Amino acid sequence: MNVETLIPDSTYVDVAAIPWKPTRFPGVEAKTLMENPATGMSTVLMRWAPGARLPRHEHVEIEQTFVLEGSFADHAGVCRAGNYVWRRAGSRHDAWTDEGCLMLAFFLKPNTFFD
Repeated sequence: MNVETLIPDSTYVDVAAIPWKPTRFPGVEAKTLMENPATGMSTVLMRWAPGARLPRHEHVEIEQTFVLEGSFADHAGVCRAGNYVWRRAGSRHDAWTDEGCLMLAFFLKPNTFFD
């Protein structure tokens, strides 16, 4: 049997029904909307409390982020609500938010953290 035939063409996700889960980083919560363990690809809704910070990390592959509410920043600039940022594979940075934010992040592979 071909496992692909068991996977529907479209998967609808009731985002409100998914509980927020704390991450290992204080003030950062996540809802994983899609995850492929075989490839590492994922789509994650992230909620950062005011003052939350991610320590220095590397993007193993391209990462894309669309900010829905608030803003977050790194050494290269600020991404505000309605804006989008992508980072190349191999890029390293810290990230933080002063006001808090809600973002949709797309990962081809999980990040590597150096903390």
